[in-house]
Amino acid sequence: MGRIQDRTVADLAGREETLRAALDPSRMPRHIAVIMDGNGRWAELRGLPRLEGHRVGREALRRALEGARECGVEVLTLYAFSTENWRRPRDEVEALMTLMVEAAKEEALDLQQNGVRFRASGLLDAMPPGVQAAIAQVVALTQRNTQITLNLALNYGGRSEITEAARRLARDVVEGRLTVADIDERAFERRLFAPDLPDPDLLIRTGGEHRLSNFLLWQAAYAELYFTDIHWPDFRKLDLFEAIRRFQTRTRRFGGVDLG
Repeated sequence: MGRIQDRTVADLAGREETLRAALDPSRMPRHIAVIMDGNGRWAELRGLPRLEGHRVGREALRRALEGARECGVEVLTLYAFSTENWRRPRDEVEALMTLMVEAAKEEALDLQQNGVRFRASGLLDAMPPGVQAAIAQVVALTQRNTQITLNLALNYGGRSEITEAARRLARDVVEGRLTVADIDERAFERRLFAPDLPDPDLLIRTGGEHRLSNFLLWQAAYAELYFTDIHWPDFRKLDLFEAIRRFQTRTRRFGGVDLG
C-alpha cells in the first residue's frame, strides 16, 4: 500500500511540474484571488465535523501559496472569513476564531523563512482581540519579505469595503481635505482596505458555486473568473496551475476591442 501511495504522490508531483513548466512566465497573473469554498461540504461528505474541513483546508492553503510562489505570482488573496460568516452557528464561529489564532502562530515562522509577506484586509477592528493580536504579530514578523504577498480577507465584504471607502471620502470632504471635484476612481481606490495591492487578474472559486459572494466587488471588475467543482481541501498545485493555464488562453480586452 505504501509503495502504491508513493507512486501516486510521485505521479502527481510529476504532473504538477510538467504543467508548471508549460506555463508562459510572461503571461503570469500578478495577483490571484481565491474564494476557498467547500470546506464544510468536504467534511460532511466524509461524515466528519465541518471544522475538520477547515483544518484540512490549511494544507490546501499551503499548497496554493507554494504553487503561486513557484510561478512568480506577486499577490495571493484568500477569502478566509466574510462579514456574512458571523451568521453561522456560534460554536462554529468560535471554533474558526480559535483555528485562525492557531494557524497564525503555527505558520508564522514558515512564512517568514519562505519570503512571504503576510497581510490581512477587512474590518479587522471588529475581530476578537486574540485574532487581532495574532495577525499583528505575523504582519510585523514578515513585513520585510518580498517574494510574495499573502493577503487574507478577514471579516471582509465587498459592499462593506465600498461603503467604508465612501465614508472616508465623505469625511475628507466635510473636514476640508478633499473637494467633491477631487473625487474620481483613484481617490476612491486609495480608501479601500488594501490600496497598494494590484487588482486581481485571476479570481478562482472552488466548491462548485458560480458567484462572487461579495468578494472584491470593486477590484475584480476585469478579473478573469475560473470556477471548479473541487472542494477547497482537495485543491492542489496541479489545480492552481490548470487555472493559470486557462487564464493564459484568454484575451483580456478591458472593455476595448481586440485588433490583433
